[in-house]
Amino acid sequence: MQHDDASLQDRAANTDAASQADKVARVAALNARYRHHGATAVLEGALRDPEAGKIAMVSSFGAESVALLHLVAMVDNRTPVLFIDTMLLFPETLAYQQEISERLHLKNVRVIRASEASIKQHDPMGALRFSSTDACCDLRKTQPLNQALDGYDGWITGRKRYQSGTRAALEFFEIEEDTGRIKVNPLAHWAPEDVRAYMEENRLPKHPLVAQGYPSIGCAPCTTKVKPGEDPRAGRWRGQEKEECGIHIVDGRIVRQGDAA
Repeated sequence: MQHDDASLQDRAANTDAASQADKVARVAALNARYRHHGATAVLEGALRDPEAGKIAMVSSFGAESVALLHLVAMVDNRTPVLFIDTMLLFPETLAYQQEISERLHLKNVRVIRASEASIKQHDPMGALRFSSTDACCDLRKTQPLNQALDGYDGWITGRKRYQSGTRAALEFFEIEEDTGRIKVNPLAHWAPEDVRAYMEENRLPKHPLVAQGYPSIGCAPCTTKVKPGEDPRAGRWRGQEKEECGIHIVDGRIVRQGDAA
């Protein structure tokens, strides 16, 4: 029996390794295929290329989100758009989400939240962020997102190379080591001026908090205004060694997951 169990475990491990190798090869093929293309072509490839599989978009409806949302709406406004309501967002973000969804005629926006049971068990007083912002992000953002993405082969993000040092070599397509899902980054090569120009050319409304000094917007308790000359993301988790919004545990090690659009 022990030999049978070991054999089953070996076969499962070999299957997992083969599956992972196949996904890595698919991502490499996608990057090679779309390397010299623009954001629209990358999006079309992500949503229509069989190599990419079943794809959803994840959006924070933050400061720059409307550019990618507009591109997605132009390619296919029926694309699933997952919006994570952490229940700690600015009221302006919630209102902006509704405004943009209606304006762009997005047909499949899904509001994702942590379950009441999870909040009651892990953060009943709403004070978890004071002891661990990572744990708070995991509870209110990463876990609900992973559950919402169950059944999808990948997801579209608004991450860009310029946003932080951890994103400097960002590709259009990458693979999540812990889930095996493909992450699609159509705006990876866009600069801040590209985003501004696109929004102006298409007359897209800005998030109302941008004019108040918030160039990067997350949850209200963990987002502060940014002074002139500061890095645009300086207001996110100010004073902490934290650049990304979520965490995963892989082989007992904390790894960070990047922001959505």
